[in-house]
Order: sequence, then C-alpha cells, then structure tokens
Amino acid sequence: MIIKGKSAVITGAGSGIGQAVAMELADRGVGAVGLVDSSESVINLARTINDRMERPVAEAIIGDVTDAAFRAKAFDLISSKYGAPSICIPAAGVSFDQPAVKVDEKTGRAETYPLDKFRELCEVNLIAPAAWAMETIARIADDRHKRGKTSWSPDEGIQGTIIFLGAVTSHGNSGQVAYAASKSGLEGVASTLSKEAINFGVRCAVIHPGYTDTPMTRALGEEYIEKNILPYTQLRRLIAPSEIADAIYFLICNSAVSGQLWADAGWHPQA
Repeated sequence: MIIKGKSAVITGAGSGIGQAVAMELADRGVGAVGLVDSSESVINLARTINDRMERPVAEAIIGDVTDAAFRAKAFDLISSKYGAPSICIPAAGVSFDQPAVKVDEKTGRAETYPLDKFRELCEVNLIAPAAWAMETIARIADDRHKRGKTSWSPDEGIQGTIIFLGAVTSHGNSGQVAYAASKSGLEGVASTLSKEAINFGVRCAVIHPGYTDTPMTRALGEEYIEKNILPYTQLRRLIAPSEIADAIYFLICNSAVSGQLWADAGWHPQA
C-alpha cells in the first residue's frame, strides 16, 4: 500500500507510540493525518508536523475515543476535508496494573481486581479500537458504493489498512490480568476483521510492542523497570517509540504481511 495522498486516523496520538506513528507517516508523505486524543497535546503535535510540511497535513481532534458520537464526528471531519481515511491506527490505551487476587495486609482478606476498572480498561483498549477499525472499514465501503464499486478485486490495489496495538504481555504477565485480556482480545478482532474486510480491500494486522519508552511504561517507576524489565530484554533497554512506528509503517506498506508482528526487543516475562 502506498500511503502518499492517503488520509489516516491515529488515536492516542498525543504521546508515546501514537505520536511517533503520526510523525512517521507525515515524514513518509501521508496526505493527511487525524490526531485523536483526549489531551490538548495533539494541538502542539499538529503544529509541529505542519510546520515541517509544505502544506498542512495534520488535524488535531480532541475527545473521548470511547464515545460513539465523537468517533462519528472525527471521521466526518477527516472524510469531508481529506476523503475517507485509508489508514487507522487505534493506539489509545490505558493500564491499571494490579494482581488478580491479593491479600490485604491489614485485614487479611483476599481482594480481587476491581471489575469496574476491568470494564473501563477493556472499553478503551479493546472495544474502542474495534469500533474505530469497523468505522474505517464502513467509510471505505460507503465510498466504494458511491463510486459504483462492488466486491474488491486485487487489481484495484489495497484500499485500506488497520494496525492494532497489541502488547508483548498479551500472553500473560503478573499484575496485568485486564491489560493482557484486552490486548489478546485484539488478536481475535484483527483475525476476524481480516477475513471480512478484505471484501472491501482492507487489511488488518496486529503489532505487539515490547516495553517501549512511553509515559505508560515510565509510570511503572525506574526501580520496576530496572528490576523487572531490562534484565529480561535482550537489548537491555526500552524500545524507542520511533522503532515501533517504523515497524507499523512496514506493516502498512507490505501487503504480504498478515497476522501479527512481535516487536518485543527479546523481552520474556519471568516464570
């Protein structure tokens, strides 16, 4: 897939991997990129990107990625100005780490992971990415119908690509019962959509980043990183967001690659 002239939507674009992907696609010549985030940081990011380009290509869109009305508004905005998005990277995510069951030192009673937090995390990490992906496919399908196109044929070229952000911990990691569940769930979403969306010329894939130098990882604390992450990572360092962005660009452009890509820097959890 050639990204030049195409429009893209990236959620979680205000920091970390989402921000790095936005910069990567802009540098690679994407036609337009919608920077979606709950933080106003995307305004500065859009300004930074546009200042480097010959023309404005970045659009800051601030709102809640779990809100259906906001999602529709974001797609309407991008579609009206730049055409239906061909690329979707739903990178927004949260993490509420806590053992599935822990014993309170004071009371001696066993406590389970709060289900309200479990639901909130899955809403952001699993349901929202699936919704943004399906909206992308729907917009492409609508656009094809308006142009009199029916079932996609290979000679048309790839019409769109969706890259989900899984995680190296999707196979399980202590303290991440909800996070691991949400990320492994994306594998099922991607594999199912891949079978359906190709009828409209849309590909889906999952990238599983290892521990990356993002605010989410840094929030774990330097002591935790030094003790529990770096010794079990072959590179003995955190992955740079730009390295993940480069891998995502590869997934977008190489149509022969399907399924999942592990960009984990050789990290393996403790037994």
